[in-house]
Amino acid sequence: MREKGLSVAGAAARGQDATTLKLLFWELEKHLKSSSGASVVAIDNKIEQAMDLVKSHLMYAVREEVEVLKEQIKELMERNNQLEQENNLLKTLASPEQMAQFQAQVQTSGSPTGATQPPVPSGPTQVLPSTQNSGTSA
Repeated sequence: MREKGLSVAGAAARGQDATTLKLLFWELEKHLKSSSGASVVAIDNKIEQAMDLVKSHLMYAVREEVEVLKEQIKELMERNNQLEQENNLLKTLASPEQMAQFQAQVQTSGSPTGATQPPVPSGPTQVLPSTQNSGTSA
């Protein structure tokens, strides 16, 4: 009877051990799945942080480029205004013959600085010789 009691007790212990092992493996599997889930979340967080860092660097670079371009636009507008004033001055100082020559040059070549003709005089000192020429021919 004692042997029978031991064998029943041994069987119960083995069944309990098997249940305990199953429970242990189940707990281990659950832990591994949750930790890999946490690992995925951690990786996602790292990716998001990296994307935020890239975004902030890009925004900074774009802002710098915008500032540079704004400054260039400002300088070009100032230069354009200066050239328009100079052009208007030259138009008022040019003789009618020079203006006619310039218009003919623009029509034939499509460019104010044609192949053989010099450009419109750039100052009053160059206007004087043409005034002298027109004075000598009259």
